Amino acid sequence: MPDDPDRQLVERARAGSSDAFAELVRRNTRAIYRVALRLSGNPSDAEEILQETFLQLHRTLDAFRGEARVSTWLYRIAVNAALMYLRRQKRHQAERLDDHLPRYDERGRLARLDVDYSVAARADRVVEARELASAALDALASLPEVYRMPFVLRDLEELGTEETAEILGVSVGLVRQRVHRARLALRARLSALAGGEA
Repeated sequence: MPDDPDRQLVERARAGSSDAFAELVRRNTRAIYRVALRLSGNPSDAEEILQETFLQLHRTLDAFRGEARVSTWLYRIAVNAALMYLRRQKRHQAERLDDHLPRYDERGRLARLDVDYSVAARADRVVEARELASAALDALASLPEVYRMPFVLRDLEELGTEETAEILGVSVGLVRQRVHRARLALRARLSALAGGEA
């Protein structure tokens, strides 16, 4: 892969250059975080997945054979890290009681939000946009992993079908099938949320 900009960084990091590894992390953090967020649907989970991805990258630098682009290899590590993290979370899922209790300020009074009512119209638009984004993330998170993973890589990250298949270790045809089914499921879910017909 001569046109791979990260290949030299991997080689230098293998040779012990911490600067090269730091640059590799810097170059890829945004893309890996975005994938982690789309796969988990939660910013704090995405942070955990991001950290685990780069820990795994560091541990497995010597395993990179150069048969694929570094980004493809890194996406594969991220997808595996996300799968492992999300499966662990399902096993240990417990709802925090603190999230349901009232909050108090430092004086012991019930805390309230101070609202500037002069910007209420803009705030409504922001809330609606956030609600829509949250509904889209929830719809995406509701997809089974087998459909969510290829959909995120192919449609949201805009990777090629072949690269997505390579990352997931499945055939190109299976990627196409799963992405198509994910699109149909998301369309139905979001249409139902909007009160329309699927």
